[in-house]
Amino acid sequence: MPTSTDTTPAEHVWSGDWSPRLVAFDLDDTLAPSKSALEAPMLDALTQLLEVAEVCVISGGQISQFRTQLIDALGHLDEEHLTRLHLMPTCGTQYWLRQDGEWREQYAENLTPEQIREAFESLEKRARELGVWEEETWGPILEDRGSQVTFSALGQSAPVDAKKAWDPDGAKKNALAAEVAKDLPELEVRSGGSTSVDITRRGIDKAYGMTRLVELTGIPVSDMLFVGDRLDEQGNDYPVLSTGVRAHAVHGWEDTEVLVRRVVDHIRSGA
Repeated sequence: MPTSTDTTPAEHVWSGDWSPRLVAFDLDDTLAPSKSALEAPMLDALTQLLEVAEVCVISGGQISQFRTQLIDALGHLDEEHLTRLHLMPTCGTQYWLRQDGEWREQYAENLTPEQIREAFESLEKRARELGVWEEETWGPILEDRGSQVTFSALGQSAPVDAKKAWDPDGAKKNALAAEVAKDLPELEVRSGGSTSVDITRRGIDKAYGMTRLVELTGIPVSDMLFVGDRLDEQGNDYPVLSTGVRAHAVHGWEDTEVLVRRVVDHIRSGA
C-alpha cells in the first residue's frame, strides 16, 4: 500500500506543523473499504482522535450506510465522544448529530420527485448508450437517497474486488457523468465512488457540506483538515478544495490510520 507522500503534491499532505480542531473524512476507501465496516485498527485510531478533536464524516452514502459502516462500530463510545462526531451523508446534502442519545437529522437538501424521475431516466438511457448498464448486478443500479440519486454500476452490494476491476481508471463513470450532466443542467452531476455517479441539487456537493460545517460548528476552515482518497480533479472529494480547507490525500484506510495516529500524537503533544 503506497503512502500519500508517494504520489501526492505537497499541498495535499499534512506536514505535522499545526493541529486541526476538526478532521473531516471521506468514508469509502478512506476510512473503510467500499461499503464495508471499519477495520479494527482504523476504528481504534478514530476513537483516539475523538478524544482530542471534532470529527466529521462526509460521503456519498446515505445514513443507513453510515450506520452499517461506522455508527454500529462506534457503539462502545460514550455520549461525550459521540457528540464530537458530525455525519454528512449523501455528499453533505444531509447533516446528522447525536442528540439525547439518538442520531438526529439537522437538515436535508432533498430533490423533487420530478428531479429524481429525470435523473433516473437520464442515467439509464446514457448508461445503455455507453454500454455500461450491467444486466447482472448485486442489487439495484439506481437509488433514490432523497437528497441524492446514485448510480452504482454493479449494484449497491457489489463486492469490493468486482468494483475495483470494473472501472480501474474511472473512465466509464466519468464518461457517464459527463453525458448525464448534459441532460440535467439544473442539477449537480459528478463521479462518486469506484463505480458510482451521484446527482444532487445544483451547487450542493462536498464543498457545500464543508461550508455548512463551518457555519454550524463555528470552527473556521483554517482549523479543519480534510482527508480523502479522491482529491484528483475528477474525484468526488475535489470540490472541498474550493473552500480553502487544507487537505491530505490517502490511498486507502491503512494510509488513513497512519495519518490519524500522527495527528493524535501531534495534538496530545501540544505542538
